[in-house]
Amino acid sequence: LDFCTRGDENELQIITEATQLIGDLRRRGRSVRIAEAGRIERKRPKPPGEARDDIVPLRRGIGRAVALDLGANGADIAFTYKARADAAEEVARMIESYGRKVKAYQCDSAVFADAERTIQTVLNDFGRIDILVNNAGINRDAVSWKMSEEQWDEVIDTNLKGYFNFVRFVAPIMRNQNSGRIINITSINGLRGKFGQTNYSAAKAGIIGFTKALAKELGKSNVTVNAVAPGLIETDILKDAPEKVREMALAEIVLGRIGSPEDVAHLVTFLASDLARHITGEVIKVDGGQYI
Repeated sequence: LDFCTRGDENELQIITEATQLIGDLRRRGRSVRIAEAGRIERKRPKPPGEARDDIVPLRRGIGRAVALDLGANGADIAFTYKARADAAEEVARMIESYGRKVKAYQCDSAVFADAERTIQTVLNDFGRIDILVNNAGINRDAVSWKMSEEQWDEVIDTNLKGYFNFVRFVAPIMRNQNSGRIINITSINGLRGKFGQTNYSAAKAGIIGFTKALAKELGKSNVTVNAVAPGLIETDILKDAPEKVREMALAEIVLGRIGSPEDVAHLVTFLASDLARHITGEVIKVDGGQYI
């Protein structure tokens, strides 16, 4: 965590926030030290017992943040990427710096055979899979009367079918282990719909129904299944949005700020932990009050 003061009116606020953060981390038993140039370094916490193996489809926003947060909290990480091998290698190096085992696998989650091959390879490499985070997502926006079949199919295949593809091969593993955590990333637009996003909204709504049904199927095997529904989050998709769209969305948010990928990642890490062992079939929003 980096805090830098600029010698202006924000300096006191930055120092105060840094001090509060350090105190909070120490109260929670975290080891913190202050290094040169105002850098605060958090040492990786020791995993409570056996390290967990986690597979996360990596995007450069939420997926990256989830992989890093789970790794920082003691999980060994297997993550997938479709393109940008250089970005995947960078994330892998960061997780290795926590002292965790990590491997990246190129995979198109929309392809059933790719998911099967990847899961089998992960199982061979890690020996078990304790946590599955389904995160892959794209958007191909258009109003319904102008949307092409290709735009519809591409979004449904990646954002919904891709989740099933991975669950199809992870669920038997978790049933045999009699334990596991599955966390599906959906969206508040799957709860309310969004103009110009019938394909995206349908896929995200489908994830919610999929999550609830899957929770019922896997509950007897001690596997929890939950969905996380982000609102407006600062990701690559948002960066490409017109400024007017950003302003309109920001006006909906009660807290008056755009969320970060880390806001989502912290909830995923909680749901993946033993602290959430009695939570299943839920859809939890991370939206700063945008849905209210």
